[in-house]
Amino acid sequence: MMKLTAFWQRIPKAVLFGVAILVQCALLVLMVADRMQILREGREVTLQTRPLDPRDLLRGDYVTLGYDITQLPAGALAGQPSAERNPVVFVKLAPDAGGLYQAVSVHAAPVAVTAPEILIRGRVTYSCGSNGRIFCDKLTIRYGLESYFVPEGEGKTLEQARNQQKLRVVAAVLPSGRAAIKRLLLDGEPIYEEPWY
Repeated sequence: MMKLTAFWQRIPKAVLFGVAILVQCALLVLMVADRMQILREGREVTLQTRPLDPRDLLRGDYVTLGYDITQLPAGALAGQPSAERNPVVFVKLAPDAGGLYQAVSVHAAPVAVTAPEILIRGRVTYSCGSNGRIFCDKLTIRYGLESYFVPEGEGKTLEQARNQQKLRVVAAVLPSGRAAIKRLLLDGEPIYEEPWY
C-alpha cells in the first residue's frame, strides 16, 4: 500500500490532471460514436405518438413523447418471474398496412424475426403496481425514445401535433434492439432530422 501511495505522489499533478481530461474526452467520444452507429446502421421504423397527461407536456426545451407501444399486454410473460425489478424486454414490431410499426409480442430475451419485423429493446418501468420481480398482465415500457430536444419556443407546436396524433417518430433500430430517434414527421413530412454528428 505504501509503495502505491509513493508512486502516485511522484506523478506530477499536471500529468494526473491531463490524464483525467483525456479519460473524460474519450468517454464523450465513445457516447457520440455509439449514437452515430445507431443512426447510421439502424433500420428505420415509424412509430405513432400519442397524447400524454397535460402535466407532462413540456419540461424545458424538449417534448415528452409517448407511443402506442409504451403500454402493452405482457402476453406469455404474464406471471413469469423476472431477473430484476425493471427488466429489459424485447418487443417484436411489425408494420401495419399504413407503414406504422405496431407491437406483436413482448419477450424477456431476443427472439428470431423475419423482415419486415424488428425487435426493439426496452425496459419495463411499471408492471401492474407490483414491487416484486414478476411480470404482470400489463407492462409500461420505455425505449429511450421518450423525449426530444427542440429549439426554444417550438415545443408547443409539437405538443399540439402530438396530442392530435399528427406527430410520428422515425427511429433507427440496431439488430441488438437499441434505438434512437432519427427524425420527426408532422403530417408525414420531416420537420426535424437528427444529425449523425
